[in-house]
Amino acid sequence: MSTLPGGTVTFVFTDIEGSTQLLQQLGDEAYGRVSGEHRQLVRETFGAQGGTEIDTQGDAFFFSFPRARDAVAAAVAAQRALHDHEWPDGREVRVRMGVHTGEPHVGEEGYLGMDVVRAARISAAGHGGQILISETTRALLGNQLPEGVAVHDLGQQHLKDVQHEHIYELTIDGRSLAGKPLKTEKPKSPEEDMGARFAERINTMVESQLESVFENLLKKRQPRE
Repeated sequence: MSTLPGGTVTFVFTDIEGSTQLLQQLGDEAYGRVSGEHRQLVRETFGAQGGTEIDTQGDAFFFSFPRARDAVAAAVAAQRALHDHEWPDGREVRVRMGVHTGEPHVGEEGYLGMDVVRAARISAAGHGGQILISETTRALLGNQLPEGVAVHDLGQQHLKDVQHEHIYELTIDGRSLAGKPLKTEKPKSPEEDMGARFAERINTMVESQLESVFENLLKKRQPRE
């Protein structure tokens, strides 16, 4: 993993929306076929654009690209392939994708840092069939978008562990899920934030006092020599 390119890279996270429910509906054997076909489509389309598969777990993928435009082209090609594919039992397999560009640290076990977390959180905020991109990736794309692709501004969003991120949706051939709210966190008001901090301080004080009481009880119960 230490041979991965450093500098500016673009990450893409993908996963099947509702995979557990799909497994329950199809059963192990049919879902196995669906999962295999999904993996093949994603790997072929991402590999064709120069993507490097960093990790895969279950139905989720983590890819990196040296250029933002290649990452977006791969995500668009993958969504088209997934949309047009004939799935077993006529089921619809919907995959969400999140794209972010940054300058992560490259360690012995791969990429590290908040840019990786940011890309993963952007993906998790989406719905099946969506491609969500960060403001950084959007700026690098400029006007050079794949044919049939448009950009829809979803505004400032609050992501878990990341907080503020301006997110955009890439709509493909007129298909958009922009009407569905993203799976993001609701920002806390100043009063709610202050209340949460106060409650945390109270809990810490109570726990400290309980520990002190417990220690004193243990000391009293110890047999005297």
